[in-house]
Amino acid sequence: MIPGTDGTWPSGAMTAAQITSIGKVEATSVPVPGPQPGHALVRVELVGLCGTDQELLHGEATYVTDGRIQLPWTFGHEWTGTVVATSGPAGEIGPGIRVVGQTMVACLSCRTCRSGQRSLCPRMQEIGLYGIDGAAAEYVRVPVHALVPVPDAVDDTSAVLVEPAVTVARALVDTRCSLTDDVAVVGTGTIGLLAVMLAHAMSGDVTAIGVDPAGLDLALRVGAGRALRTGEAPAGEFSLVIEASGTAPGLLEAVRVARTGGRVAAVGVVGGAVRDFPAGEITLRGLSLYGIRHGLDHYDRTLKMFADGLLSAEPLIHSRHSLTRPGEAFDALANRSTGRPKVLLSTRA
Repeated sequence: MIPGTDGTWPSGAMTAAQITSIGKVEATSVPVPGPQPGHALVRVELVGLCGTDQELLHGEATYVTDGRIQLPWTFGHEWTGTVVATSGPAGEIGPGIRVVGQTMVACLSCRTCRSGQRSLCPRMQEIGLYGIDGAAAEYVRVPVHALVPVPDAVDDTSAVLVEPAVTVARALVDTRCSLTDDVAVVGTGTIGLLAVMLAHAMSGDVTAIGVDPAGLDLALRVGAGRALRTGEAPAGEFSLVIEASGTAPGLLEAVRVARTGGRVAAVGVVGGAVRDFPAGEITLRGLSLYGIRHGLDHYDRTLKMFADGLLSAEPLIHSRHSLTRPGEAFDALANRSTGRPKVLLSTRA
């Protein structure tokens, strides 16, 4: 069932990729989500997979361990598609409009949201992570206010990478990255490589630090001036460090290589405690540590950066897989060897 974009809300069954039990993912048949006031139904084109999806699959994500989601669960928080129908006033979001979805869906009515801090909403839900079914399906139902139109100049492959890229954009904005900065990016996954691209555009002087030789080679191709293995960079060299690995050793390395008075942006999410964290160094060296909680307010400007060529998706794509064979996609995600980090699910394949 692939309806047009005449505004009719379809019904019946659709294919979804679901985590049905710990360690098991499969294509299933589920009902098309029905209309809800203020929502749109989007025909999904592409879904990006990342480490968080792997953690969901293996039951390691906090969303699973703290009971916020129950299996079976439709994952998918990085995605793009085309609106097929809306329920209620939709403004510029109407049938036929290509969109990306904001992962974090704030309530818009609490005191925090009303004060302009949507990303800190205490009633937050996250598409594909908890509260709202994900986009690894033929259709996803999303509040209209959480959809952002995609310009014609941005293709679907670029649009699907907007979700991880907005966090990079916020990190560089919050830390005031400028031409005077010597920037290091720790980690060569999707977020790390996007950070290399954007920091190169903003400062021109970027060093990639990591553990994967293929990832470091790719970092050089997308804008890094140097690529160093963890531990090779001199201590205290960089005015700005983006920690994008989401590992305890990565965070320790970020603090080690930051110069006195420097800034460290923690973009990757480290699971658990960090042993031997040099907390005193934050004070004694006057370091500023920024915790970057997504980039909810940066979707439009990030789309423009893809349109303008400051960010590029294609060098990061490892492989594309059919929505009907999600196991192949997760196998590819777990066994990447080319340095290209991003695995995609396609509803058209």
